[in-house]
Amino acid sequence: MLKRLFDIVCSLIGLMILCPFLVLFALLIIFTSGFPVFYLQTRVGKNSKDFILFKFRSMRTNADKQGLLTVGRDERITGMGYFLRKYKLDELPQLFNVLFGNMSLVGPRPEVRKYIDLYNEEQKKVLLVKPGITDYASLDYINENELLSKSQNPEETYIKEIMPAKLELNMKYIKEAGFGTDLKIIFRTIGRIFSRQ
Repeated sequence: MLKRLFDIVCSLIGLMILCPFLVLFALLIIFTSGFPVFYLQTRVGKNSKDFILFKFRSMRTNADKQGLLTVGRDERITGMGYFLRKYKLDELPQLFNVLFGNMSLVGPRPEVRKYIDLYNEEQKKVLLVKPGITDYASLDYINENELLSKSQNPEETYIKEIMPAKLELNMKYIKEAGFGTDLKIIFRTIGRIFSRQ
């Protein structure tokens, strides 16, 4: 209950403070690559229920039909999209997901069904909690697309190496979950974003 109250208050305050920037980013996306402004994707949430995740569109329209993973300086990413992704600004619309109750500020990042179907029974325990905007895995793999760019088979590397490692970090978060842990992760996330060059 306290976590949900914290999510509602913080997402409302965040949206009010960031409103001018959200409008600015939306206009820049329209002026540089047209509509739509948002990228909507079905992700898997708590108890394996699907929900629609909001992001600022950072790639060309329908680019996801060429693959779900982005690798390095993916040619599908727009100029504005590269800037948004670098500083994780494309994730800001997920404050609406938090407000609507689909997500929490902190929790395991939600995956697409394609990868959820590959989880073993132990890994599926991450679906017992509400997904979040950030967590330990988000911090450790903030440069995930650069890591994938070094692989000859990014899809295989993600499934066999990165995904299991991220799931272990998800389980670590679930074991340590609490108000103090969430605050620590939030401040570490902010620090990592501002320290990116």
